[in-house]
Amino acid sequence: MPQYTPMMQQYLETKKEYKDCILFYRLGDFYEMFFDDAVTASRELELTLTGKDCGQEERAPMCGVPYHAVESYLNRLISKGYKVAICEQVEDPKTAKGIVKREVIRVVTPGTNLNMQALDESKNNYLMSIVYLGDELGVSVVDFSTGDYFVTEVSSGNILIDEINKFVPSEIIINEYFAMSGIDLDPVREKLGISVSALPNWYFDESLCVRKLCEHFHVSRLDGLGLADYSTGIVAAGALLQYLLETQKNSLEHLTTLMPYTTGKYMLIDSSSRRNLELVETLREKQKRGSLLWVLDKTKTAMGARRLRAMIEQPLIDHDEIINRQDVIAEFNDNVITREEIREYLNPVYDLERLMSKISCRTANPRDLLAFRSSLQMLPYVKDLIKPFNSVLMQKIYEKLDPLEDIYQLIDSAIVDDPPIVLREGGIIKEGYNAQADELRKAKTDGKTWLAGLEEREKEQTGIKNLRVKYNKVFGYYLEVTNSYKDLVPDNWVRKQTLSNAERYTTEELKNLEDVILGAEDKLYALEYDLFVDVRDKIASQVMRIQSTAKAIAEIDVFASLALVAEQNNYVRPKINDKGLIDIKDGRHPVVEKMISNDMFIANDTLLDNNANRISIITGPNMAGKSTYMRQTALIVLMAQVGSFVPASSANIGIVDRIFTRVGASDDLASGQSTFMVEMTEVANILRNATSKSLLILDEIGRGTSTFDGLSIAWAVVEHISNKNLLGAKTLFATHYHELTELEGTLGGVNNYCIAVKEQGDDIVFLRKIVKGGADKSYGIQVAKLAGVPDSVIARAKELVNDLSDADISQKAKEIAQYDKKKPDEKYIRKNELEVNQMSLFDTAKDDDIVDEINSLDIGNMTPIDALNTLYKLQNKIKNRWGR
Repeated sequence: MPQYTPMMQQYLETKKEYKDCILFYRLGDFYEMFFDDAVTASRELELTLTGKDCGQEERAPMCGVPYHAVESYLNRLISKGYKVAICEQVEDPKTAKGIVKREVIRVVTPGTNLNMQALDESKNNYLMSIVYLGDELGVSVVDFSTGDYFVTEVSSGNILIDEINKFVPSEIIINEYFAMSGIDLDPVREKLGISVSALPNWYFDESLCVRKLCEHFHVSRLDGLGLADYSTGIVAAGALLQYLLETQKNSLEHLTTLMPYTTGKYMLIDSSSRRNLELVETLREKQKRGSLLWVLDKTKTAMGARRLRAMIEQPLIDHDEIINRQDVIAEFNDNVITREEIREYLNPVYDLERLMSKISCRTANPRDLLAFRSSLQMLPYVKDLIKPFNSVLMQKIYEKLDPLEDIYQLIDSAIVDDPPIVLREGGIIKEGYNAQADELRKAKTDGKTWLAGLEEREKEQTGIKNLRVKYNKVFGYYLEVTNSYKDLVPDNWVRKQTLSNAERYTTEELKNLEDVILGAEDKLYALEYDLFVDVRDKIASQVMRIQSTAKAIAEIDVFASLALVAEQNNYVRPKINDKGLIDIKDGRHPVVEKMISNDMFIANDTLLDNNANRISIITGPNMAGKSTYMRQTALIVLMAQVGSFVPASSANIGIVDRIFTRVGASDDLASGQSTFMVEMTEVANILRNATSKSLLILDEIGRGTSTFDGLSIAWAVVEHISNKNLLGAKTLFATHYHELTELEGTLGGVNNYCIAVKEQGDDIVFLRKIVKGGADKSYGIQVAKLAGVPDSVIARAKELVNDLSDADISQKAKEIAQYDKKKPDEKYIRKNELEVNQMSLFDTAKDDDIVDEINSLDIGNMTPIDALNTLYKLQNKIKNRWGR
């Protein structure tokens, strides 16, 4: 079998080391792909698939992209979850002997992409490492574009999924043993579009991980980094570092700190609650508009936008930290003119964090440095403006904010105001920055004058009026003479090239000038590149100062934004307590009130505590505002623990450790779960993981099954939550089972509330006001009428509801509630007793047309088969009618 060509052998050897990547192989001005990579790339990038002779009988499939436009193609592949290895020529083709040497200089993955045009500037691009080591789970997360690097440990698969939903990484790496954990990442991977890959176990070798971390952070032991209690987390963090070293091929200098954290440091919000509360995106459209982030985000910088998003996703549970944030917002609103001046200075500030990462990874170009310079120009003004602030947190920010004036001066003195994008073609360094560069630049400039003088002299001496001195990369400088004047060419001129209408010559003097000019130009370009790299390296050496300043700017931006939103929307500073009291006066939904006219939004009070007001049972019709009311309570609590002011006339918020929501109905058909199964799974998660310090938002528990099963489940859930020995959590419980209102006075801490409704004949008007007491009916038929259900259906429904009114289960609910009152310590409702008495609720069947049909049967004249058929039909009618 014929051998592959030498170049293709080189390609295949490189590809063998990067089997999981699409290999971009540099050939001249193109990155080429071959074989399966070419087929994949041509399909994903819509490129023409061609072929190349590779030494075999069949040509190798091939496609390519221009090197100068590689980023756009690269980003398209990365966004689809592919990894791309960039293989460059690492020696000059002019001096190479044989095949030009090539090496992979970096591997770009979804979690390591540094292209600022491809990344959403308002959100972090996280890469997550998860390691499973015999019932222990270590987690490490890095945003390679900003340098944020975290590590923790989690105790269960549910908490791990919550962490994934919190960070929403674009890429996850796991160890091979993770498959034995029993944790299924596929649902969250598919939902969030995460690239997940298992790495060989050597990445997760504990001794290697510890050594790599120690080497990177220049320490002899990891205890000094606060990692003594994170033995499994260290493995995850070390594997992540090793993965970055392998793919990025540089020292990762911008990863300056590894921050350990515990999941208990912040309010825990599971994935369902994040989705239902629409914290950073809407439930259906997945858009920012309509989310809490949309309301609160008036930031001016990309750093501030990312920081605010992180704060919303990780509310605090430490009382003092919350108060410190509130103090800053209050101080900003006490100094409105200063606040607006600061926001004006922040407006031209670029993304210092991501620019710094590009500088540290040696991928920043001259224009990146100019963006960096223009940002640094604003820092001294911002620092001066915050100097008078007295709040504890702002004073810390003031200390962190380094104006970086030396770095500004370095860039300003070195880089021209309008540099080219290409690094190796000169025009980067300012005149006066380097004496040698100035001399070479002068030689280059003077050389052009010399060439012009030579041209004029030769014209006079030879009489060739259209003589021109020209240049191209192949022949260098030459004298061009048209054929009509070639008889006047002197004998000492040396012919270089013959054209159809002209001749090209050189002379000894022109050769000497060419050597001087081209030598100066080449030297100047090389020197300017070296000078630029030196400037970039000097900036990179100050990475810790710059990152500290970037964090300070982000926090200033966030608090100025929250202060502005509070002022514009009439928010108040909430009191924060550790006693479990949630007392909100005239609370408003922060998003809904922005989507409609503020004057139209009806404010409502909320009172929850750990004693007599643990559970509010809220009844009332659909569309009346129950869900909005409950969500607004959760959002106000969350905003308060973020440190933000809140939409209310006053608020006293007790710190909660978790917010759980069970709102709405949804199938999970892919995993074979019905609406009711999804509902019960979420309820189970809440009841097993909530604590007495949690806030529960439960909407329509038990609606996915039969009336009696649903009511029984809802009743039992309320009993479980209300019992301090079992749970005792603060809860808003909306229901259509107005029978549950019987629990007030029966169970401790349960209170009834309802949505006020005004009846106008057969119509209703929603007043959207929460009032004390329970609703005695659901107004379902009226809501159906508002929704446009045909009049005939509405009329028939009214007839049926009257027929069934005698079967009202409220009386049975009252009887059971009275029975429970005698035994308040029992764990669950006496469901069996309720079910035994269900039969009495169907006494109305004796007056039904089914009874008439049975009476009219002539059984004496029916054959056995007719009797069986009739019995079968009657049985089906009863089943269809009563849902049995």
